[in-house]
Amino acid sequence: MYLRSTKRKNKDGSTVEYFQLAHNERHPQTRKPVAKIIHNFGRADQLDRQELVRLCNSIARVCGLIVTDPVDPVTQSIGFGKGLKIKQTLALGCPLVVEALWERLGLRKTLQDIEKTAGVQVPYERALLAMVANRLCDPESKLGVWERWLSKVYLPSCQGLKLRHMYEAMDLLHAHAEQVEKTVFFQVADLFNLEVDLIFYDTTTASFHVDQEDDDGAGLRKFGHSKEGFWAPQVVVALAVTREGIPVRSWVLPGNTADVSTVEMVRADLRGWNLGRAMFVADSGMNSVDNRSELARACGKYLLACRMASVADIKRDVLTKRGRYTVFKDNLHAKEVIVGDGERRKRYILCYNPKEAKRQRKHRQMTVELLEDELQRHRDQSATAQWAIELLASRRFKRYLRVLKSGQVRIDRAAIREAEKYDGKWVIETNDDTISLEDAACGYKGLMVIERCFRSLKRTQIRMTPMYHWASRRIEAHVKICVLSLLIERIAELQSGQPWHRIRQALERLQVTEFFDLNHRVLMRNELASDTRKTFNLLKIKPPPQVLQLEKQPRNL
Repeated sequence: MYLRSTKRKNKDGSTVEYFQLAHNERHPQTRKPVAKIIHNFGRADQLDRQELVRLCNSIARVCGLIVTDPVDPVTQSIGFGKGLKIKQTLALGCPLVVEALWERLGLRKTLQDIEKTAGVQVPYERALLAMVANRLCDPESKLGVWERWLSKVYLPSCQGLKLRHMYEAMDLLHAHAEQVEKTVFFQVADLFNLEVDLIFYDTTTASFHVDQEDDDGAGLRKFGHSKEGFWAPQVVVALAVTREGIPVRSWVLPGNTADVSTVEMVRADLRGWNLGRAMFVADSGMNSVDNRSELARACGKYLLACRMASVADIKRDVLTKRGRYTVFKDNLHAKEVIVGDGERRKRYILCYNPKEAKRQRKHRQMTVELLEDELQRHRDQSATAQWAIELLASRRFKRYLRVLKSGQVRIDRAAIREAEKYDGKWVIETNDDTISLEDAACGYKGLMVIERCFRSLKRTQIRMTPMYHWASRRIEAHVKICVLSLLIERIAELQSGQPWHRIRQALERLQVTEFFDLNHRVLMRNELASDTRKTFNLLKIKPPPQVLQLEKQPRNL
């Protein structure tokens, strides 16, 4: 089989050449080879020669052949030769996917509608896209996005941005944050058919490397105990997500805000969203009498963890309740405990994980053995000895130690026996009598999804901190940008079934290279690796064409 050309002479004397795909067959009588036409490609002067080149390359790939010519056939067809040079190589895969998901989730339309309403002509939507994409690819400061990162990636629609556009876009986002969050969330819920029956809520802190808190009353940076355990100027970031980890809404609060005081604000903000039957799930830090009252009025139903060791009803009535657990899984047992009657009636669910109980028991045994060895090593066992001071100050060891009236340090055997009562157990309080034991236990275990979201925001992927902003509106806008990045990350993970770091690793293989000579400039991507192609297929995103841009170079006269 071969490509052959035939020529025909017209009446005006001109000659026309045709390309045909043919193969030879022997004539049954003469036994001579005769050309048989399989396909007519048409007139040679009207053909798209790049299509023929792509067909040749496709056949070569299927046959396992490797083209050794360093000059690509496409570049040869447009006149590139020995003068071909490479100017730069840019990252393509990760920014391309972020932009595609940005469009799919309606963020472009939502922000452009806001721009149109505000009457602005600057493409602030593109500036926000650049900052969100940067968080998911290679987090930088706003200055770093404009000064360094945009020159290393292929985002042609963002190339004309100025540094002031970044900050002005943050101000626009801050002014319309609630509208953006609400519009995008409900579009995502409809697009992916999300079940908004459980709302998981928690808070974290973001610290600043400054010595003083904000003096003005409206400032957000206030001294407080961070989640990492140190005292510093900080802000409190609150986040509500669905059971799939899709952000519903975020809040930025002063750094000295107590967790239990945030519920009323959340109740007021989510009440107008018409979420339907949404159960509020939160950790024990949110469990107080006032919060339970607020949650009952706002969300109707709640599912809250309880502090087992500090609540008298739980120590007296729940943990000592006799009866068998209902076994749902190897690591999940549960039983219901009702305390009180009438208005004082409370429904508790006692959960038990045998594997976790075994792990905690083993860990405590190792800790006690370390304490016993330490006590045997020292003759001076007074509480004022340096080694004793360090142990009594340790969060790990102090709970198992006590100081006698004589000033001696001893292991507290009663505290060890008390701790054994809580091994592998946790208690949930709910005001929903219709939820089953299994749904309640599994619902609370789902609270780990928001902890994973916070890890991604703060440490592993998006890296919300450190923050270099001091104006409250910019701090809030920075957090909102990080939450939009989290939204895109979670959508990509749910669609592909892979964690974001693997998605990003596969996409980083896709790059675009700029070639040029005296006459032309062309941008071409490299061949798709197998895992890169698989990622595009899972995300239902069409891979970019091989030639992204082709233009003639202007000649200097």
